[in-house]
Amino acid sequence: MKERIFDVIIYGSSILLILLIVYPLWFVIIASFSDPADVANGNVWFWPNEWKLDGYKALFQQSLIWRSYLNTILYTMVGTVFALIVNIPAGYALSRSDLYGKKYLSIFYVIPMFVSGGLIPIYLTVKQVGLLNNFWVMVIPFAVSSYNIIVARTFFGNSIPEGLWEAAQIDGCSTFRYFLSIVIPLSKAILAVIGLWTAVGIWNSWFNALIYLTDENLQPLQLILRRLLITNQTLQSQATGSLASELRATADMMKYAAIVVSTAPIMMLYPFLQKYFNQGVMIGAIKE
Repeated sequence: MKERIFDVIIYGSSILLILLIVYPLWFVIIASFSDPADVANGNVWFWPNEWKLDGYKALFQQSLIWRSYLNTILYTMVGTVFALIVNIPAGYALSRSDLYGKKYLSIFYVIPMFVSGGLIPIYLTVKQVGLLNNFWVMVIPFAVSSYNIIVARTFFGNSIPEGLWEAAQIDGCSTFRYFLSIVIPLSKAILAVIGLWTAVGIWNSWFNALIYLTDENLQPLQLILRRLLITNQTLQSQATGSLASELRATADMMKYAAIVVSTAPIMMLYPFLQKYFNQGVMIGAIKE
């Protein structure tokens, strides 16, 4: 009897927790297809009273949306690949016991996690190297992540047996070939984890674009959506009467539609990487 009560409590708590996580996401989705008046009056709970696409139509009628969407996809894809190319070899190098100066190099990577150069010095550096209003400003300057390097180092140190390297040496394998032919194929988990973290960070990033990109044709989706919402709020505050109500309704519809449009691709990507994500995080955490 006690076991059944315990099971009921566990399953009930799990279901409640899932609802608390899933319902806000579901509400945003149904609100994006609902009449703003119904949402404001609390008449929308689990299903739209009337399906409407006005929010999405108003959003995609903006001329820069499609271009900014393409920019975000390119930034995410190129930036993720570049970050993996930079961080994964660094993490593997730090995991090697025969790395000369390993202790000091580890400290060198840890310091930037606590101390930053500051916005102005970074901006001046980016400007001096000619990356302002450049596609690569969203890829190169912020690709190195000390945290990702440390996570990769822990994974390689705990998951790749030293005997593999000794066997490869006997067969005449070089360090570079060993890394590409043996280590990388055995490291799909950590590649997926760091790749997902990096992709989500780049996809949601808007502050770097706000600082370093003034060309509208290079700006990502998040920055364009932010500008549209601010513009609608400004127009709404200046209007009166029926025009203000119409602008308010349009702004509300676009707000929910923008949330769905900006988060849907990453949310659809996660289920395909969940297996590797769980494996990559837990292996480094429980092995010694």
